[in-house]
Amino acid sequence: MDATTPTASPTRNRNRRGQGELLRRDIVDAALRMLNELGDDEALSLRAVAREVGIAATSVYIHFADRDELVFAALEQCTADLIRDLDQAEASGGDDPVEQLRARLLFLGTWVREYSGLYKVLHESTLNRRMHLAFKEELATRAVAAVQRCMDAGLAPADDAAAVAFDLRAAVHGAVSIRINEPEADLPPLQDQIDRFLVKLLGVKGR
Repeated sequence: MDATTPTASPTRNRNRRGQGELLRRDIVDAALRMLNELGDDEALSLRAVAREVGIAATSVYIHFADRDELVFAALEQCTADLIRDLDQAEASGGDDPVEQLRARLLFLGTWVREYSGLYKVLHESTLNRRMHLAFKEELATRAVAAVQRCMDAGLAPADDAAAVAFDLRAAVHGAVSIRINEPEADLPPLQDQIDRFLVKLLGVKGR
């Protein structure tokens, strides 16, 4: 997802019959780019999204009744893509549950840093107070499962996997937030911090 917005939007040719889903995805992709740049769902307008795609504003309303519906669809797509990428990162850890979790947390930290605007909207938007974003629950479910696998394998002490997963997520996001908001700060590599989080919060032995 590229957060840059072109200074001028080209005029889009009309989609052929049956290509409505392609236009819908183009609208969602444009909204994702703009939300990442804005970091604020209320700053997004359907007219601006239409200009980004190169279509008339009325074409957006064919697919989305209002801004909330578009932001919901964009965040749902964003979350699905993130879950897919997290699973791929986890798979790079081989058969070791701790390495799988480590890879997952490192990717999450990198993603939050790169898409800080989207992360802010995903977790801090006013939409969270008006609508139940059920699709976000899958992120927590998979994080808990990754922690539980470490415990089941005897690589971490038995504990409340949900609580530990939450603590790990909070620690990683906090570490990334400092890097985003204090870019000049002299900080250790994120990977080193994640290793310490795994030792102190999950209880794995130092690796």
